[in-house]
Amino acid sequence: MKNKKHFYNIFWRWHFYAGIFIAPLLITLTISGIGYLFYTDVENQLYDDLFFGDSNNSESVTIDEAIKNAENHYDGYSVTKVSVLKDDYNTRFTMTNTEGNQKYVFIDDHNQLVGSQNAATTYSNFMRGLHSSLFVGGTVVNYMVELAACWAIFLLISGVYMSFKGKVFKRQKGTKNKRQRYKKLHAITGTIIAIPMVILIFTGLPWSALMGNFIYSAAQSHPSIGIPELQQVPPTSEINEIPWATRKNEAPTSRDAHAHHNGMAGMSHMTDNSHMISVQQLMEKVDESHISKPYSIVFPLSEDGVYTVSKGSNTGITGLDVSPYEEVTNYFDQYSGKLISKVGYEEYGILGKWFTWGIPLHEGHLFGWPNKIINLLVCLAFLTIIIWGYKMWLDRKVKGKLSAPPKTSMGKSLGGFIVLLVILGIIMPLFGLSLIVITFIELIVYLLQKKKNSSTNPL
Repeated sequence: MKNKKHFYNIFWRWHFYAGIFIAPLLITLTISGIGYLFYTDVENQLYDDLFFGDSNNSESVTIDEAIKNAENHYDGYSVTKVSVLKDDYNTRFTMTNTEGNQKYVFIDDHNQLVGSQNAATTYSNFMRGLHSSLFVGGTVVNYMVELAACWAIFLLISGVYMSFKGKVFKRQKGTKNKRQRYKKLHAITGTIIAIPMVILIFTGLPWSALMGNFIYSAAQSHPSIGIPELQQVPPTSEINEIPWATRKNEAPTSRDAHAHHNGMAGMSHMTDNSHMISVQQLMEKVDESHISKPYSIVFPLSEDGVYTVSKGSNTGITGLDVSPYEEVTNYFDQYSGKLISKVGYEEYGILGKWFTWGIPLHEGHLFGWPNKIINLLVCLAFLTIIIWGYKMWLDRKVKGKLSAPPKTSMGKSLGGFIVLLVILGIIMPLFGLSLIVITFIELIVYLLQKKKNSSTNPL
C-alpha cells in the first residue's frame, strides 16, 4: 500500500511541477496558435491591395516577362517559386537573394507588378515563427516546444486520471469554498477537452524537431504506411508549398542531350540554359495535364532538376490550400515540359493520409469555419484550465514556499497508468527521455530522504 501511495504522489507531483514550469510556454503556444488559426482571414484584410489589387497598367505581358520585370525591379533577388492562387487572388512570386532573404511579389491579371512584402514579417510567418520556435529557432528551442507539447498530453491524461480516481466528480455535502469550485471546474473542463486537445497536439507534432523527423523517416522507409517511392535524384526542393507527404522527396531528374555537366549545380531559371522551357510553356503543359488552380511551381535547381508543380492541403499560404483529396505533386521535365511522374493523395499510405488530414485539422481549415470555431473553443478552454490550475495553487500557497501538493492516499494499483506512461514515452521519444531524467531525479531525492531519515532515527 505504501509503495502505491508513493507512486501516486510522484505522478501528482509531476502533474504539479509540469504545470508550473511549462504553463507559460503552453500559454504562448496556445495564444499564437489561436492567432495562426485565423491567418487567412487576417491576411485577406491586411493585404487586400496586394492579394486583390490592380497595377493600373492595362498592358498585358507574359508570365516570363513579369518574372524579368520583378527581378529587374528588385535588384539582387531572383524568382524561385510561382504560386498561382485560387479565386480572385493575384499570382505570387517568391523571390530570394543570395543571403537567403525572401520577398513575396504579386502580379495582377495583366501580369503587371502590384507590390511586394517582406516574407519574414507577414502575419502568417510571424505567427508561425512564434508558434513553432518562439522567434528564436535552433535545435534547443525546437526541442523545448516539442517537449512542452508532449508534457501537455501528459498533463491532460494525468489530470483526467486523477479526477476520476479522486473525489472531484462526487457530490460533496456542505458549502464549497473557492478553491474547491476551481478544482471541480478545472477537472470537468480538462476532461471535456482532453481528447480534442490531444488530437490537436498530435496533429501538430509532424512539424516538430525529433518526433517530426521520426514520423517522416518512417513514412519514407515504409511506403505501405507512408508515401510511395519515386525514382529520386538530388537535389530536392524543400519548401512550404510542397505537401507534407512529399516535401522532402528527392525529385526525379530531367533528361536532355543538350544539358551541360559543367558546374550548373544550384542554377535557377535565370541560368543561361536556352533549352529550358519557359514558365509560360510550363503553365500550358500544366493546363493540358488538367491541373487546376491553385498550384505552386518550383523551379529546377540543377541541369537535371525538374519543375515541381504541387497542390497541397497544408501550404500555410493564403489562397493556396486545397482539400486533402486534391493534394498532388507533379514533376515536369524542364526541357520538354513532359509530365514525368506524380504522387497523389490516393497513393499515400495510412500514415501519409492521416497527416494530410491531420495538419489542416490542426491549422483549422480542413472543414471551413466549423473547424476554426472548434479549435478556438478547445484552445480557450485549455487556457482556462491553466488559469484555474494557477488559481488553485495560489489559493493554498504558503508565502515563501512552493507548496507542492500534499500526500494523498490511493488504494488501487497504478500499474495501468505506468504502462500508459511507457507507451507515451515510446510514441513521443523526447517525452520518454525526459521521463528517464525525472525518474533518476526522483530516485536520488528518495534515496537522500531515506538516508536522512535513517540518520535522524538510529536504531
